[in-house]
Amino acid sequence: MNTAKQYWLMKSEPSEYSIDDLKRDKVAPWFGVRNYLARNYMRDQMRVGDMILFYHSSCDAVGVAGIAKVASAPYSDETQFDRQGKYYDPKATKEKPRWQLVDVQFVKKCKEVIPLAELRREVALKDMIVLRPGNRLSITPVTEKEFGAVIDFSA
Repeated sequence: MNTAKQYWLMKSEPSEYSIDDLKRDKVAPWFGVRNYLARNYMRDQMRVGDMILFYHSSCDAVGVAGIAKVASAPYSDETQFDRQGKYYDPKATKEKPRWQLVDVQFVKKCKEVIPLAELRREVALKDMIVLRPGNRLSITPVTEKEFGAVIDFSA
């Protein structure tokens, strides 16, 4: 089991849940992930204390909006059982849940969203997964070096 601190980028549409919402709530469950690889990152690799780049997507100001950290061990995403909800999964059962989540905790809001175009210009971020063509994952690992480079933008 990996015990070293890891770094992540987690995307959210601000119309659904923004960095301002997390600032208000302080801690929130990261529910609704329905991609197996992203689920596996939360379930198998994320640890309490791991740092997160909170990324706004599908909006006018796409980019890193703030910093958060993993605040819980993974647990069952209850939205998979809500028959009326948009995250309902008919194949999931309480005995065999398919979807997991972690809680995230607010750390800091960027003074301004660090735009995707600006991230693309930074040489230190050339291998960052979120910048790869066609990447649509809502959760991706980030190296410590990449995390630090992004933090330098927000200073």
